[in-house]
Amino acid sequence: MTELRVNQLIEEADELLDNKFHVGSYCLFMNTDDIQDILSKIRAILPEEIRTAEMILKRRDDIYMEAQSRADRIINEAQNTAANILSESELIRAVREKASKLQEQVKESCDEMKNKAVEETDSLRRTAYQEAMEIKEGAKSYAESLLNELERDIDKVHKHIRHCQEYVAQQKETTRSYNPQKIPAEK
Repeated sequence: MTELRVNQLIEEADELLDNKFHVGSYCLFMNTDDIQDILSKIRAILPEEIRTAEMILKRRDDIYMEAQSRADRIINEAQNTAANILSESELIRAVREKASKLQEQVKESCDEMKNKAVEETDSLRRTAYQEAMEIKEGAKSYAESLLNELERDIDKVHKHIRHCQEYVAQQKETTRSYNPQKIPAEK
């Protein structure tokens, strides 16, 4: 904001200088009091600007020192971490070997379980097929037995129907041969 005020004051001074009178090789100003006033204001503002600039420079130096300190800490931590990693590399190699062995054991165990599951599934499938075939044969036998029994029952019914038909035919014949005149009178 102060920079803006200083620039405005300098522009005002420039305008006053542009409105000067020339008398020969001399320059005359219309109002020197105005220029004096502007220069006084600039002088009053500049110390404040200089103090602000000095504070900014000091803050910049503080920030630089803090950043340098952080950078040094980060470098030390990285060096310590690198040293730890190097010292732990043998341990990591041993852990990797152990993990590789465990992975192989797990794979073998999974393969065994898979093979066992396949065998059990095949066995169950064969057993289920045998049971299904037995049930099918049992159903066929039962159906055949029912059909034979039904056939015997139908034969009985058929014989009974034939017998009833013969009886009805016989009754019909008797009714045709019946002559009411041949009936003896009642006594």
